[in-house]
Amino acid sequence: MSDLVEARKNQFGGMVADPDALPEDPAEFRRRLDFSLLEWKADGIVAVWLEVPINRTPLVPVAVDAGFQFHHTGDEYLMMTLRLTDGARIPPYASHYIGAGGMVLDSSNNLLVVREKYSFAPGRPPQLKLPGGALSSGEHLADGVVREVREETGVEAVFDALVCFRHWHGYRYGKSDIYFVCRLRPLSSEITMQEDEIQECLWMPVEEFLADEGIGDFTKSIVLAGIKSPGMVKVDTPGFPSDDTREFMVTRDLADSGLLTLDQATIHQGSSR
Repeated sequence: MSDLVEARKNQFGGMVADPDALPEDPAEFRRRLDFSLLEWKADGIVAVWLEVPINRTPLVPVAVDAGFQFHHTGDEYLMMTLRLTDGARIPPYASHYIGAGGMVLDSSNNLLVVREKYSFAPGRPPQLKLPGGALSSGEHLADGVVREVREETGVEAVFDALVCFRHWHGYRYGKSDIYFVCRLRPLSSEITMQEDEIQECLWMPVEEFLADEGIGDFTKSIVLAGIKSPGMVKVDTPGFPSDDTREFMVTRDLADSGLLTLDQATIHQGSSR
């Protein structure tokens, strides 16, 4: 058996250990890790990525003793990293939460709004707001906002356009937050409220919503954006197959113009500007 920890080299000059091949015995892991680090450093490897499965957590103190630091965790693993050369760049883990609100306006200018059970603003009761929430891992924005509206209100809707977004630093656990606001077209009107999180859900005349002094200016402004902005629509990603890995949005006029088709006339027109 090789004394090296089984690993592969990545495109950035780092070494990525195979988590399934890590020895279960901490003493064996310590011996092989010490040897591997000497060999990798001599070979010019700049950094090491070590994913420790949850069923091998006794290996974590060994890695810490070797100089590894915590990078991030998942449900079933802990990722650790070690720089073997000064200044080696190790990208930080995810820096943002992603959330979406659905602005659902029916043909009679009634806006779908909710009031949550709990307020995130100390000393202020929950306000009426747009339904929405956090995207799930691997979920598209257009799909996530439709799902959140359905889960909170029971109303079925389809994505129409992205109308604005808000970027906020220091949101939670030292991470930032991006909140997208999407205009949706309702397919149903009957409300089935998610009672665990929501205390009130209703269709409200949009003029009444915008005139309510108890509703914050930010919430009103994103509703106005949904009313007045043509927004950005979802189209196929140029140069890539239509699959579930990408989401591409452009302004509606650009999507309708056909200018995203890279024929020779389009290329010539773009280069002459």
